[in-house]
Amino acid sequence: MRDTFRSVRVEAVVLRHSDWGEADRLLTLYTRQLGKTRAIVKGARKITSRKAGHLEPFTQVRLQLARGRDLFIVTQADAIESYLPLREDLILTGHASYVIELLDRFTYEDEIENLTLFRLLTDTLSRLASKSDPWLALRYYEIRLLDNLGFRPKLFECANCGREIRPEDQFFSFSAGGVICPTCGKGLPNLSSISMETLKYLRHFQRSSYADASRARASLEARVEQGRSIRKEAESLMQGYFTYLLERELNTPGFLKQVRG
Repeated sequence: MRDTFRSVRVEAVVLRHSDWGEADRLLTLYTRQLGKTRAIVKGARKITSRKAGHLEPFTQVRLQLARGRDLFIVTQADAIESYLPLREDLILTGHASYVIELLDRFTYEDEIENLTLFRLLTDTLSRLASKSDPWLALRYYEIRLLDNLGFRPKLFECANCGREIRPEDQFFSFSAGGVICPTCGKGLPNLSSISMETLKYLRHFQRSSYADASRARASLEARVEQGRSIRKEAESLMQGYFTYLLERELNTPGFLKQVRG
């Protein structure tokens, strides 16, 4: 596919950028048409650059890309959605950075269209920018991202014996990729506990639209074991699973803890 065109118009979200040479900027993008890719913006660090303002992280843009020797070159840039609230609130900035970091860590430059993943990204940024419940937006994003990447966790049957999960507290195995029933959990190492209340929410997110998932918020502050809420238990479990899959910790959860104090 790399040699079939010299120029292409794409819709993209800027994941991150870095300095390139004396005056240029290197963008990492997630595009609707080409998946994740990189592109150089010539002269973007000059005060007179008209493109720079449209190419900040989290921004959804429409770009004209020309094929360079090794990388694309941005020849035209127009902002579609700036998601301004994500830059005005430090906690929202942290949430958006978490969304971007997950996608960036799990994807590669393959020039393959993935409309589902692109829409999940833009929908999640829109939900965060609207200042609706960020916990809901982030957990839904995590579950759907895992689905799209081929890491769908098993939440309805034991990941070890295959039996249907009964309505009682369970375990979760990062290595097995799902819930472990109490019977199997007695003999397996490195398990995390998961309450049935938390499991119900994760199941709901896995099989429901966002509109349906957003209605299930009544008992999120309910306490589970060791005084943790459903919110905290689900967040901790998901971040532990991502750490296992990536074989390293994410940067943004630590940043968010510092901001929250």
